[in-house]
Amino acid sequence: MDIDFSKLTEHQCYKLMASLIVPRPIALVTTINAQGVVNAAPFSMFNMLGEDPPILMISINKLKDDHLKDTSANILANGEFVVHIADEAMAEQMHRCGDNLPSHESELTKVGLTQAASLAVRPPYIVEAPVAFECVLSETLETTSRHIFIGQVKWLHARDELIDIERYRVRLQNYFPIARFGASFYIRTRERFAMHEGGREVRSTAIDEIS
Repeated sequence: MDIDFSKLTEHQCYKLMASLIVPRPIALVTTINAQGVVNAAPFSMFNMLGEDPPILMISINKLKDDHLKDTSANILANGEFVVHIADEAMAEQMHRCGDNLPSHESELTKVGLTQAASLAVRPPYIVEAPVAFECVLSETLETTSRHIFIGQVKWLHARDELIDIERYRVRLQNYFPIARFGASFYIRTRERFAMHEGGREVRSTAIDEIS
């Protein structure tokens, strides 16, 4: 079938794209408002954009009447945020951070996640997350329906034993992030495979083994 996107509603475009462009990594983003309240919210329109400089992107929808989600309002106000990758162990807490809370309440307190002071930005990072990227706002793009924030990574926090710091390799056998799939579904990332050029077997090392 062939579908003309110019004839679709915004919601129809969203349903098709969000269910076909999958799996997507999930950014659990912490920000802080002027009163010092920490907000945490998950976003699956997220990815890495480059390494020199190290930048990533999160895309956040606007609410009705151009009202902003707390994450967008906080980033626009102070230009700082922390992006976490959620794994299986904290999947339910990540999902619950998407609940609608008043701006004076912190999702971290509600779902029982622990915060720790960041090194370069005011928003804290989440201790339970396997990975946390401290970011400063580099650029903002705005569409009719969204704010797209491009952040430059300043610091990385990683769970002990996750990274081989001598070779800067991630020990994938210790890393089990979850991803967003279509509709209301998430997926695990335990079933992995490698494809070798020309059918030749490539020597595996301990860092590549998945238990």
